[in-house]
Amino acid sequence: MSAPAPARATRSPRFLFACVGIGLLAGLLSGLFGVGGGTVIVPLLVLTLGFDQRLAAGTSLAAIVPTAAVGVISYAVHGSVAWIPALILAAGAVVGAQIGTWLLPRVSQNVLRWGFVAFLVVVIVMLFIVIPSRGEPFDVTWWSGAALAVTGVVTGIVSGLIGVGGGIVVVPVLMLGFGMSDLLAKGTSLLMMIPTAISGTVGNVKRRNVDLLAAVAIGVAACCTTALGAWLATVVDPLLGNILFAVYLVFIASQLALKAIRSRTSA
Repeated sequence: MSAPAPARATRSPRFLFACVGIGLLAGLLSGLFGVGGGTVIVPLLVLTLGFDQRLAAGTSLAAIVPTAAVGVISYAVHGSVAWIPALILAAGAVVGAQIGTWLLPRVSQNVLRWGFVAFLVVVIVMLFIVIPSRGEPFDVTWWSGAALAVTGVVTGIVSGLIGVGGGIVVVPVLMLGFGMSDLLAKGTSLLMMIPTAISGTVGNVKRRNVDLLAAVAIGVAACCTTALGAWLATVVDPLLGNILFAVYLVFIASQLALKAIRSRTSA
């Protein structure tokens, strides 16, 4: 017998208002930081509408598709999307996600969470040391292409293991490891997410692991603020952009640390 489908939240005006509010916030952060917004959508669906973690993650992934598409268009208008690197990253991420889901039952979640928290701490420190320059071109070579593919695979593995969006890994790696400007890294990250999110959403829909009404409401609302977030990213100073991104990463790291602590306490 297959597992029963997760229970859906009661349809009501509060349900729709909550979905719209979540979408508006997620879209703003998605455009501003080049992330999918799942790190905002998932916990808010759980806290405000009582979604279980699995349904919240599947719904979030579906909502990310239109959000990322609007973000890509917004960044592309300013020439801030590296198309070939994004496709290489996406191909690697699709492969890595399969590896991550295979490893998921075989690796301690607490070890993974603390390892990712350590990674985020290093990134946060580096964001105050390395300030990206804007307008620098990025050329794909055999070496950088191979490195991008590896980055995509690692990103997919981390996403499959921990359930975070790829942008949390890709954006800082592109800036700090590949020397991309902050805007180019964010636009490229958003493009990378689209095929990855579509692939995951198809599987989730087959498993009835997506609340389609919530996903549509969140996705449409997010599209209304994603362009605003992308515009804000172009007008803020790169140093200020790094500071804001670091604050966002501190929030993510603290949430992962709390989950690890609670899991250990309840064990």
